[in-house]
Amino acid sequence: MRDFAQRQHRRQSEYIRSCVWLSCVLLALALNGNASHGANEPTLVINDTNEPPFTTQAGDGFLDIVAGEAFRRAGLRLKLVKLPAERALLNVNAGIEDGDFSRIAGLEKIYPNLIRVPEKLVDWHFVAFARQATLIKANWTALEPLSVGHIKGWKIYEQNLRPATQITTVGTPEQLFAMLDKNRIDLALFERWSGLALAKKMGIQNIRIVEPSLAEREMFIYLNKRHADKVPAIAAALRAIKAEGLYTKVCREKFAPLAASTSQCEMK
Repeated sequence: MRDFAQRQHRRQSEYIRSCVWLSCVLLALALNGNASHGANEPTLVINDTNEPPFTTQAGDGFLDIVAGEAFRRAGLRLKLVKLPAERALLNVNAGIEDGDFSRIAGLEKIYPNLIRVPEKLVDWHFVAFARQATLIKANWTALEPLSVGHIKGWKIYEQNLRPATQITTVGTPEQLFAMLDKNRIDLALFERWSGLALAKKMGIQNIRIVEPSLAEREMFIYLNKRHADKVPAIAAALRAIKAEGLYTKVCREKFAPLAASTSQCEMK
């Protein structure tokens, strides 16, 4: 009886060891499969000319989250890199990087190797920032007697500023707002919420926005045309994120510190 009990105990121990070994093997295979799946997801390098609250160095800005989730749902990995605005477009058109955001519609007419993801990414409010009461009301014609600055490669300003306007172009937002702070230009032309965040970060006091916005535009993701097959999936993912309410939720969270109107976050 004692020998029988010992044999039973050995059999149970061997069975348990076998189960543990099999479980470990299956877990390793699962983990390896998941890792392989992740490794097989294509990574798209997207040029990013945004500033907080849209994108941040920590990767927790509004578009970091929204675009990152859209790419994930499309089976892609998103990697953002910072380049000057004009060079970013030239590089994507040449196929050096895979894409660019946020950009106005119609750039595919200027850069033929670009294809636009048709679902808008965000609305941008293009405004004039001033240190003094230079203008009562902003419009393109009213800018003509003034000295203005903007980022080189921002097409909406390049296409709409009147020939008589005194224009200075710079490479970075920091350079633009430093010029305004030192009264080297009358107006800094930039995006509303990014400009407010940047002025706060740089400690620039007594800055104001000349109302109304010079323009409000839908902004889009562009890809090099070799990635045309990925466009429908990204567009569908963006639509789904909006329909689920995730887009509005993240937008409100990120824009609240700037006292942005909640209408900025509502889908039209």
